[in-house]
Amino acid sequence: MNHIVTRDGTEIFYKDWGPKDGGRQTIVFHHGWPLSGDDWDAQMLFFLKQGYRVIAHDRRGHGRSTQTAHGHDMDTYAADVAALIATLDLRDTIHVGHSTGGGEAARYVAKYGKNVAKLVLVSAVPPTLVKTSSYPDGTPLEVFDGLRTALAANRTDFYWTFPIPFYGYNRSGAVLNEAVRNNWWRQSMMGAANAQYECIKAFSETDFTDDLKSIDVPVIVLHGEDDQIVPVVNGRNTAKLVKRGTLKTYPGLPHGMCTTHAAQINADLLELIKA
Repeated sequence: MNHIVTRDGTEIFYKDWGPKDGGRQTIVFHHGWPLSGDDWDAQMLFFLKQGYRVIAHDRRGHGRSTQTAHGHDMDTYAADVAALIATLDLRDTIHVGHSTGGGEAARYVAKYGKNVAKLVLVSAVPPTLVKTSSYPDGTPLEVFDGLRTALAANRTDFYWTFPIPFYGYNRSGAVLNEAVRNNWWRQSMMGAANAQYECIKAFSETDFTDDLKSIDVPVIVLHGEDDQIVPVVNGRNTAKLVKRGTLKTYPGLPHGMCTTHAAQINADLLELIKA
């Protein structure tokens, strides 16, 4: 399996498919919590067929990467991505981040993004998730405390029920896809409980406002209007903060729309990336 080793000895697993001759651009995918790079399979296969080189890594403590006792914060996540990009000697990359991965990608581009062509944020956590005096559109901290409590009490059961709102299966007329649910559970249980627990603070309480304001490359923001995990207001606020933003929202689509509506999202991503 492919791994790179960071300065603190953490092994970061990654998948690297497609041409490496510098023909088409490379797309780097950043996954959401508490999943792995496998969550991007539908997008990676699609863009591979379009001739792109596609890469997806497992965040430290998640998937097949080292189950570390430390480093579960956005600065370290971004530094791990920087180590991956440097090791593979990538240039002119497009970074696509979903949910927590959107925060990771935004922090990476803000701190290390000299060789970045575009940033795509899909149902992403920036500018911040938790409600504060400076961000009244956020979610009360008690909601994230509840996630921590549920994870610590019975992670197996918690990860079995969480995909229901994640994919909008609790909405009228929605049909539960058990295979999708099982794949979400499989990815989640591969990771370390401690890393996933600490990551809740990272994705909910990190403020990405300054990161967004500092990014000079084009930023594409896609967000489902029926997102029950990261409200669509986050996407709208992010698009206002970046210098060169494009916003596209989807009526009725859930947080996990890259899976439930992969064909639609893939086609839009391709058009926007090529624009």
